[in-house]
Amino acid sequence: MQMQSTTKTEAPPTLWQSVKEALRGSHQDYTTGSLNRSILLLAIPMVLEMVLESLFAVVDVFWVSRLGSDAIATVGLTESVLTLVFAIGIGLSMSTTAMVARRIGEKDADGAAISAVQAVFLGLIASLALGLPFFLFSSRLLGLMGASPAIIAGGSNYARIALGGSGVVLMLFLNNAIFRGAGDAAIAMRLLWVSNILNLILDPCLIFGLGPFPKMGVTGAALATFSGRGIGVLYQFYRLGKGTERLKILARHMRLNGTVLLRLLGVSLSGILQFVIGQASWIGLVRIVSLFGASALASYTISIRIIIFAILPSWGLSNAAATLVGQNLGAGHPDRARNAVWRTGLWNMVFLGSVGLVFIAFAPWIIGLFTQDPAVVPTAVNSLRIFSCGNIAYAYGMVLLQAFNGAGDTVTPTYVNLFGFWIVEIPLAWWLAMHTRMHVNGVFVSVVVAQSLMVLISLVLFRQGKWAKQRI
Repeated sequence: MQMQSTTKTEAPPTLWQSVKEALRGSHQDYTTGSLNRSILLLAIPMVLEMVLESLFAVVDVFWVSRLGSDAIATVGLTESVLTLVFAIGIGLSMSTTAMVARRIGEKDADGAAISAVQAVFLGLIASLALGLPFFLFSSRLLGLMGASPAIIAGGSNYARIALGGSGVVLMLFLNNAIFRGAGDAAIAMRLLWVSNILNLILDPCLIFGLGPFPKMGVTGAALATFSGRGIGVLYQFYRLGKGTERLKILARHMRLNGTVLLRLLGVSLSGILQFVIGQASWIGLVRIVSLFGASALASYTISIRIIIFAILPSWGLSNAAATLVGQNLGAGHPDRARNAVWRTGLWNMVFLGSVGLVFIAFAPWIIGLFTQDPAVVPTAVNSLRIFSCGNIAYAYGMVLLQAFNGAGDTVTPTYVNLFGFWIVEIPLAWWLAMHTRMHVNGVFVSVVVAQSLMVLISLVLFRQGKWAKQRI
């Protein structure tokens, strides 16, 4: 009798099974197997991580808007300075993600742990260097940004807490970048959810004095943010100490490594400069908007928070592309890295383009959720609609720039940002606002024009392929 043997091939996971795996934390090797599945497993937790961050940005201004246009303007002016902290945090995070991802792709667990430890050292130093001067000179910074005496009087404590405690924002970004680079996106998601849920609960309690909490007005919003994110950072350190399947930091890793530290610092400096250039341009835009008064500032602050509500989930997709690029280059698969960028960019365009259509169609209703002030609503509606016209450009552009960063090429995006934001956007915003009938709307138009041009430049540079040869 002839024995017949049959081999069973395991059925590929269903979409729902993949979603559950992504939320639970996937153990898949992202350098092999289905690329679409790898994107899905990384993108779902990264997008959900950013969804709650974007929800906080909207809810925060929702509560603050109940305090009047001066309070909204205080938040807008302070956060325009805080964007410099974001720039440093994101710059450090991009280089950290790239280096950790490259070591993970090379199957170098010790190298990944050593890179993570050096990143934490850099983050702690930067937190102290930024937080102390910001705490001491926050009121002066408000004045330099064009704040009226009334705004400075009511908002100086808000600025002192928000800017002086900026180190928690930086460390929150940086520690999550370590988890993302390792491919532990679900952990990063849960950490940010813990932080932001605490933030959302504390916000109205401290602003309006609900229950046993003191009524602190706009200062309460800053304290809620600091408390929620500070607890999140403590939890991050706990998880780093506990370790994950991909990343285990042991006692032998807990020391300064000059070679790795200098290499990380070198990549980080251009990454920081990249985002300082971009974020500082927003300070320039706010300064131009402030020339048109507190109502224009309030309009800008509300509309930009709504745009951030959509863009942050898209940033999650971009982070997925950065991790895939870093790990696949480390594994010697540049074609897989390239295809990951094309596919993620397409998904991002579909998502953010659809959101843009909704914002354009329902702008008056959306703005009405935040304010009914007749001096604020018309400008805010125009701002939201104009910004939304650039959503497709924002979507593809952020994926391309994150692909460069994920490869460790932080220099190319720096040049792109310098040209787009400072050679095109700021001069164009000033000219359109001050020398045409557009007035403040010209500032919003300049953003769309500059971002669209930056996407075209990034696309040409990405197709040249020099990023795939980057060594970190």
